[in-house]
Amino acid sequence: MTSSPADSGIRPFRIDIPQSDLDDLHRRLDGVRWPDELPGVGWAYGVPSEYLRELVRYWRHDYDWRAAEARLNEWPHFTTEIDGAHVHFAHVRSPEPDATPLIVTHGWPGSIVEFLDVVGPLTDPVAHGGDPADAFHVVLPSIPGFGFSGPTREAGWEARRIADAWAELMTRLGYQRFGAQGGDWGAAVSRELGRVHPDRAIGIHLNLLPGAQAATEPTPEELEALSPRERERTLTSWHRWTEWFRDGTGYFHVQSTRPQTLSYALTDSPVGQLAWIVEKFQEWTDSERLPEEAVDRDLMLTNVMLYWLTGTAGSSARVYYERAHATGEGIAAPHEPSTAPTAVASFPGDPQIPLRHKADRTENIVRWTELDRGGHFAAMEEPDLLVDDVRAFFRQLREKG
Repeated sequence: MTSSPADSGIRPFRIDIPQSDLDDLHRRLDGVRWPDELPGVGWAYGVPSEYLRELVRYWRHDYDWRAAEARLNEWPHFTTEIDGAHVHFAHVRSPEPDATPLIVTHGWPGSIVEFLDVVGPLTDPVAHGGDPADAFHVVLPSIPGFGFSGPTREAGWEARRIADAWAELMTRLGYQRFGAQGGDWGAAVSRELGRVHPDRAIGIHLNLLPGAQAATEPTPEELEALSPRERERTLTSWHRWTEWFRDGTGYFHVQSTRPQTLSYALTDSPVGQLAWIVEKFQEWTDSERLPEEAVDRDLMLTNVMLYWLTGTAGSSARVYYERAHATGEGIAAPHEPSTAPTAVASFPGDPQIPLRHKADRTENIVRWTELDRGGHFAAMEEPDLLVDDVRAFFRQLREKG
């Protein structure tokens, strides 16, 4: 039984962007001022002009926001105030009355758009050829500062505080025990839910595990103690981490130190906002050359639209600043190991490869899956693989009793 809006301060919400906002976007896209570019460098210096010009042309003339808006509005949306923050969320109940409550959290530069292709199979498995016992009531919140949960009005919104807000949200919805799923920042928040609220966490499913990578070069002694398979994976993780830290963390350092300065450019220029986000879809997906090889172009643009239309480039970046400047219980890395049953689904295209021997130090790992395809945006790239692993994990927990 769920709480009523009158009891919990939950208000219905519908996405309805004024046409004037879309007209303004079109004017800005028509009048974009393009920078110069070195010839023949591809993606090495950032997003290539030829690629971005074509994507902007498509965004301006072929992309249909109203169709995307209608699709998003197929979910019931709500807003509420928690701990001084305006929180937006979708709440999609399963037709199966005994479905497992599951809160699913996005990351950066993602949004609830990431989950458009997984909510149907999760909430209504029968309609998608599955077992009704695998059904979930799905809650999809926007992180404070992101999209329709933005902007934040005070400092301090880091993973632990967000996790506490999610626990309160689930209480208001009438769910005393629930599962959690997430990648990127959603993984940091979900693991904190399990660590800080273990009595309420049925299980925690992650498709990224912060801190479980080979962030320092493994010593011969460390490698000797590992199985051949884990040894090989550790070396791959170290090489991947080194490459990512050397060439792929500019966004991280800027957002961790000067999110406000960055926000002026991204909030004023839709092409700047597009480039800032699409670069990550190119680098972090399991694609050979272009992000569209891994992620539907319209979904990627809809995700960008949530940042642009809500003006939350800066407030979404603040979570990085909060993490970098947090102390005590606020930091993302857990202080004590989590006791919540935890599953990790590792997708090979993600730049951060988790290691089982490191994960076992901080998590209660009961399921570990290494997939053969997919990347950082798992729900968008390989929705079927993610859904299958989520179902299998919670089925495993049910069977164990």
